[in-house]
Amino acid sequence: MSNNQETLFHYLHEFRKRLIQSLSILLILFTILAYFANDLYTLLARPLLHYLPEGSGIIATHIIAPFYIPYELTFVVAFFAVIPIFLYQAWAFIAPALYPHEKRLIWPLLIISSILFYLGVLFAYFIIFPLLFHFLTLTAPQGVKIMPDITQYLNFTLKMFFIFGLIFEIPVIMLFLIRVGIVTEEKCIAIRPYVIVGAFILGMLLTPPDVLSQTFLAIPIWLLFECGIFCAKIFRISKREG
Repeated sequence: MSNNQETLFHYLHEFRKRLIQSLSILLILFTILAYFANDLYTLLARPLLHYLPEGSGIIATHIIAPFYIPYELTFVVAFFAVIPIFLYQAWAFIAPALYPHEKRLIWPLLIISSILFYLGVLFAYFIIFPLLFHFLTLTAPQGVKIMPDITQYLNFTLKMFFIFGLIFEIPVIMLFLIRVGIVTEEKCIAIRPYVIVGAFILGMLLTPPDVLSQTFLAIPIWLLFECGIFCAKIFRISKREG
């Protein structure tokens, strides 16, 4: 076996080992959380149930949905919880090929990106969902009884969690784009007015059509953009001093 083949085999073996470790932790956490599957779905449904008219509730249009949907949510929760572990294993796998200054950069980015993603999920749950569901229940046509489906509600909320998790990654994405030279710090500053307008447009699309709700989303997006510019400045200063 040649040296190149031995090196490739070593990397594949290392990748397989780290992947198995991560999946094992995911499976263990899912097994533990499975006992609380129904409680987790009740917690997820709370923002909607709070605003549903009396006598309404979440229904199941498929006969086995009340059984498997809570477990599907449980698996997603377990996966969200172990995202930092998957990121760490990925970092540990590629770390030997990185330069020292790249190692110092990537590790903080992994931590910050994980925290920002969780903050985006919490923002959607505690801020956006109450505003959105309150508006939707108030604007239903007369005679329409609001009784969402258990599967559709899960799909909708997970999609919203993913969207807001990505939105809160704006500072990390900006820092990465600036770091690799796709955009510059000056260019980001120049497009600031367009970003603010775009934030309010996005707020209009993702929240009820009132100024307060749109502002609740637009301001965090704008602040995240400003945070990305600030982080880029800090990185540039530290790199110059280093």
